[in-house]
Amino acid sequence: MNIERFIAAKITNSKNTEGKISKPIVKIGIIGVVIGVSVMILTISIVLGFKKEITNKLTGLTTHISISSINVNPSNEPEALTLTKDSIELIKKLSFVKHFQGTTLKNGILKTNAQNEGVILKGVDKDYDFSFLKNALIEGVIPQYEDSVQKKDILISKRIAEKMDIKLNQKILVYFIVQHQIYDSTINQEITKYEQRSRDFIVTGIFKSSFADFDDNLLIVDTKKIQSLNYWNENQVAAYEIKIANFNEVDKYTNQIQELLGYGYSVNNVKVIYANIFIWLEKLDINGIIVIVLMILVATINMITALLILILERANMVGLVKALGMNNVSVRKIFVSISLQLIVKGMLIGNIIGIGLCYIQQNFKPIKLDSEIYYVDSVAIEMNWPYLLVLNASTFIVCLIMLLLPTLILTKLTPIKTLKFD
Repeated sequence: MNIERFIAAKITNSKNTEGKISKPIVKIGIIGVVIGVSVMILTISIVLGFKKEITNKLTGLTTHISISSINVNPSNEPEALTLTKDSIELIKKLSFVKHFQGTTLKNGILKTNAQNEGVILKGVDKDYDFSFLKNALIEGVIPQYEDSVQKKDILISKRIAEKMDIKLNQKILVYFIVQHQIYDSTINQEITKYEQRSRDFIVTGIFKSSFADFDDNLLIVDTKKIQSLNYWNENQVAAYEIKIANFNEVDKYTNQIQELLGYGYSVNNVKVIYANIFIWLEKLDINGIIVIVLMILVATINMITALLILILERANMVGLVKALGMNNVSVRKIFVSISLQLIVKGMLIGNIIGIGLCYIQQNFKPIKLDSEIYYVDSVAIEMNWPYLLVLNASTFIVCLIMLLLPTLILTKLTPIKTLKFD
């Protein structure tokens, strides 16, 4: 052990009462680092967890990339779309494509004895990715749709079920306005005919996504039901949905698919379709950065204060070691070594507390939220270890650099000044 570390260890481990002023200040400095690191870990974990949870909900009930017709009919419903088998195969073979599925959409009015409610029916088939709905299912079962049989099974949200007083296995009736082209022999041309139609369904499952935009009106049905209502054939859909492996590259992959299909199709991703929500999520990053910067400032200010008091209290010792021949660089090393010990101690305790609180929330969810406002039932946590390592490294480096500043005062302390204090 060199002399600087030896002296630093003696000062740090001193049990005498000489440092009765600096000791509580040093403890406050350490507590500042502990609080700062804990809050930063919680902040980054909550921001990442919240963004991941919202993104998973959006993409779970919609998709990452959607291919639809560029035309919209007067009822604001998507036009029928059919991709060739070659185009579908080309898309499926793309390295980033994880899942490919066709879906249909239809506006309707759900009618019960008590009231009516406007709803959106999403038609899916046996190839649909039900992984999100399986996790969101709270009652009943996921329907098993088939190629050859048109089934009446329907999934509804818990909110609709409670609002309309609908129970599992209950029969419900939905009304639709349908338009289709017919040939009018009196004028010898095709005309658009509007008609009212209705279909009955059996509620086989109830889900809860905790996402009000979907829970308020979304129903999941057999896509063949909607194709039949719209007078479409089995190859016509409202949109083709693509799930990708890496969501961070969704904009890049959207452009690739657009270039592959040409501009006769509308190719959008979830970040464009729900732009307002993703803009809101991006604002969370700014809030997180502000909190982290403030916590680093609080921690460093506390440590600078503690170190300054420690230096002034040890002014006699500084004068003595300088009188014995120690230069300014070596004296500064003593207090830098003390600073390192205090920072490491504070960061270690801060990490234990921060990661511990994250673990408790992630597994037991004691802190609940109102899903009407936040889209989630509890505070979401995402433990991203690379981010936490970068956070700890950055905090340590910033604190260390900032703590070099108060050691500059040591160059002003000379034996002739400091030894007079006695």
